[in-house]
Amino acid sequence: MCLIVLGWQAHAEFPLLVAANRDEFYARPTAFAARWPDTPQVIGGLDLEAGGTWLGVTESGRFAAVTNVREPGVSKGRRSRGELTRLFLQSDISAEHYIAQLDMSEFSGFNLFVSDGHSLYYCSNRHAQAQRLLPGIYGVSNHLLDTPWPKLVKARQAFADALPYLPDETRFFDLLADREQVDDARLPNTGVPLAWERLLSSIFVQSENYGTRASTVLQQKIDGSLRLSERSFGPNGQVLQSSVISTSV
Repeated sequence: MCLIVLGWQAHAEFPLLVAANRDEFYARPTAFAARWPDTPQVIGGLDLEAGGTWLGVTESGRFAAVTNVREPGVSKGRRSRGELTRLFLQSDISAEHYIAQLDMSEFSGFNLFVSDGHSLYYCSNRHAQAQRLLPGIYGVSNHLLDTPWPKLVKARQAFADALPYLPDETRFFDLLADREQVDDARLPNTGVPLAWERLLSSIFVQSENYGTRASTVLQQKIDGSLRLSERSFGPNGQVLQSSVISTSV
C-alpha cells in the first residue's frame, strides 16, 4: 500500500478513520477484502503470494496497515512485510508490546500502524523510535510518517475537509481517486527514474502494469462497530468490484 491517511480520535463519533490506497503490480495475486477463512474475526484483503495483508481490522477493534519504504537498490528482507499486519491482527497482545518485540531487521523498509483499540502506534525500520500517536490526523506514503510529499499533503487536507460529512464516505473516496500528477518541480527525488516519479506522484496511480489495486475507507464508531468499504481496480484503473463489510455490537 502506498498511501494511508488516518484520523485517530479526531472525530467525536469515529475514534478511528482510515482512507488508504494500496499500489501494487496487477500481476500479484490478491483476494478482495473479506473475512479471513481461517480467522473470520479478521476483515481485510489478502496477498495470495506471501499470505499477509496491507490493511486489516478485527471485530474487537484491532487495526493494522503497512506501506513499503521506497529505496531502490536495497536488498530485499527475508520476510514479507504483510506478516507485520497479519501477525498483529491474529494476536491479542497490546500494540505497544507487539511493536517492542518485533525483529525489524528481517523486513525490507516499512511503515507500520497498529492499534489495539486503546492506543495507536507507528513504527518504521528506517526510523529510530516507535511513536505512540496522540489524537490527530496522520499520513504516510513510501517514506516516513508525515513526510511532506505533495500527494500526502494534499490527501491529509482533503481528509480533514471530509470529516464534517461523516458518515458519508463520498469525499474520502474522492480524495483516494485523485489522479492528478505533480509538476516536475515539486516531485520528490526517491531514486527512481523521472517517469516513475511522475507516475507515483498522484494519489491514485494507474498504468498498464502497476497502480492502485484497492481504495479502502474504514470507519470505526465509538460503540465499537465498524464499516470497511473497498473499491478494487485492475490495469489502467479499471474498476473490478466494490464491497462493504459492516459489524455491529
